[in-house]
Amino acid sequence: MKKIVLVCAAGMSTSMLVKNMQAAAKADNYECTIEAHPIAEVEEVGKDADIVLLGPQVRFQLAKVQSLVSCPAEAIDMAAYGTMNGKKVIDHVKGVIGE
Repeated sequence: MKKIVLVCAAGMSTSMLVKNMQAAAKADNYECTIEAHPIAEVEEVGKDADIVLLGPQVRFQLAKVQSLVSCPAEAIDMAAYGTMNGKKVIDHVKGVIGE
């Protein structure tokens, strides 16, 4: 089972996207856990993650996050985030981690 971690300023604005991603993963029979956290917790919550995704409001911290985690870390596509397109984000995650 894959662990997907989303981070944003306070861990709250990504909550709806997490729900949409969970629905998309379920529809695809993709086994994963998806969590949202404040970026201040990324080093701890990213320890065992398979991928860390940054919300648009913290994308400027991408290089820092990449230096703190050992998994892929990427900014969430702004269009997918703006439309809360969970399927698009899940499909991107699968591509990045090779599934």
